[in-house]
Amino acid sequence: MTNPAGSGDKVGGESIAGLPVKLFNGLTNLMNSIGTLWVFGMMLIICADIFSRNVLNHPLNGVPEIIAFSIAGTIYLQLANTLHAGRFTRAELFIDWLEVKRPFAGRVFNSIFNLFGIIVFLIMVQGFWGEFSDAWNENEIAGVPGVVTFIVWPFYLILLVGAVATGIEFFLRFAREIVGAGRTFRKPVDRDSVAKPGYGWLIAIAAFAIVIYLLTTVELSNAQIGVLSIICMLILIYAGMPIGIALIVLGFCGIWMMKGNTAIAERMLPQAGAEYMKNYFFGVVPLFVLMGLLVAASDVGKETFQVARWALRRVRGGLGIATVAANAVFAAITGSSIASAAVFTRVATPEMMAQGYTARFSVGVVAGSSVLGMLIPPSLLFIVYAFIAEQSVGVLFIAAIVPGLILSVAFALLILAMATWKPEWVGDVKAMQDRAVDDETIKSAFLKLFPIISLVVLVIGGIYGGIFTPTEAGAAGAFGALVIGLLKRKLDWKTLWGVLVETGHITVSILFLILAANIYSRMLALSGLPQQMGGYVGDSFTVFIIVYVLILILLGMILDSISIMLIILPLALPSLAVFGGDPIWFGVVTVIAVEIGLLTPPLGITCYVVKSTLNDNRITLNQIFLGAMPFAFIMLLVTILLIAVPEISLIFV
Repeated sequence: MTNPAGSGDKVGGESIAGLPVKLFNGLTNLMNSIGTLWVFGMMLIICADIFSRNVLNHPLNGVPEIIAFSIAGTIYLQLANTLHAGRFTRAELFIDWLEVKRPFAGRVFNSIFNLFGIIVFLIMVQGFWGEFSDAWNENEIAGVPGVVTFIVWPFYLILLVGAVATGIEFFLRFAREIVGAGRTFRKPVDRDSVAKPGYGWLIAIAAFAIVIYLLTTVELSNAQIGVLSIICMLILIYAGMPIGIALIVLGFCGIWMMKGNTAIAERMLPQAGAEYMKNYFFGVVPLFVLMGLLVAASDVGKETFQVARWALRRVRGGLGIATVAANAVFAAITGSSIASAAVFTRVATPEMMAQGYTARFSVGVVAGSSVLGMLIPPSLLFIVYAFIAEQSVGVLFIAAIVPGLILSVAFALLILAMATWKPEWVGDVKAMQDRAVDDETIKSAFLKLFPIISLVVLVIGGIYGGIFTPTEAGAAGAFGALVIGLLKRKLDWKTLWGVLVETGHITVSILFLILAANIYSRMLALSGLPQQMGGYVGDSFTVFIIVYVLILILLGMILDSISIMLIILPLALPSLAVFGGDPIWFGVVTVIAVEIGLLTPPLGITCYVVKSTLNDNRITLNQIFLGAMPFAFIMLLVTILLIAVPEISLIFV
């Protein structure tokens, strides 16, 4: 679940690149570079404000307003380049198969998806032009009068330029697919070749066209429109349309159908694209992402594993438990399961296999324990949940501490039990213990752990102690991670720039999804469907939460975590409110249940990350899935425990 097919100037070897295209790509690279440096600048501004407020007792004026405008600005500056790099989130399972088995059909589908992208950004361009014109003509200002103010039109100009560039990028992708489709169709076709065009795709497109025609001509209630939008959304996402584009298109069409005209829907897109994204609290996304990537680039994960391996060298399954422990510590900084999986696949898996652990166990431990990255704070999933559910990011971080520790201990006990009673699943346990060496000292272990422990104390302690807001904690943590990387001499200019660019791409992909979900949620709220569903769940809160968790797990088999939350939460939260359930506890349950899907086929994105990172043909994807299954089962048990005893999630809240 990640990149759309084709990026750059080629699609399947077909190129339409010329001087104008190269100049355009140079422009988007420049815009991306400005946005990248802007994110770094936001970190410095916030850190300067923290220092000035707490040390000099003189806070900097206008920082929240500057950061709020900066967030929206950086998103649109980097949007076209993120699309060019193929980083718009989408489900690839079907479209990847189609591109191999039916290349012509795959190009046609991609063309349609890109055409929808063009339409979306044409509407945004129209709206941003109006906002820019008004701000220019009226000399509109923003900020705090008498404290700090600034003119607004440059902000809308950035949004306008970014939307235009993204629309052009979608057009270029559309053109490449059309050119490639024409050439593919004209190629001689072997009847036994996998490249034969086939006609099933024609039936699919015709059926979709008929559905659109019926939706626009048949009288439907608002709730029926909401239900059909959900069905269409699942189909479009599974077919491979970029998830953000699918949500925006369906939100637009739903409001259009409910109101009988496009005027309201046309105003909603640019309004959400500008005003909703102009939010200080969205700063937690790029800042925590930056912190995690800086930590990963500094080899902190490797050193954490080395210490854990030494400390647990005489324990049965010690290297497996060490991987869990290292993941738990590493997760307290990175906030990403994918980052954890990538790091520890390279660090822990070869070491475990070299020490006699079975391949299935080794990759299973890495895949299973990496999910701690999304549970132990700071977590990107909790940040996304906080935005959707309108809850405090800081409170969610605090609430996740105990469940994260419980899950870590449960994973360790699972490994210990397997090594004790099923050693054949693990490997030659006795030989492993005999080969254990004392390659660390207490002093060296402390020196290796000190940086990451310091960051954890800084971030979590700052939030819990009321010193930082979550956004400020992200900035302070990112600056601390930068200092650590420089002191360890792991960050040269090339590495740092790569981290900054990757921060931008990840941030844009996440926040564009949140923007799209906001538009779609507005449509669902207008349909009244969430409220009606609250009446259908019955009087049993237990039944509601069980069904909810099962849906999350099932969707986790085909979709990524953030997409699931964006789809389900707007429907589930009103029902939760009917029952009077605690939204903080609900967030913890949601994240754990969603993360189970990272380990289950057919998608199981974490297992795919382990496979691609390991790059070892001796280890199959099936082995990774089988190795991860016990950990998925433990996660289910912990989820049940949290449902049965909600107070566990609320101990420190």
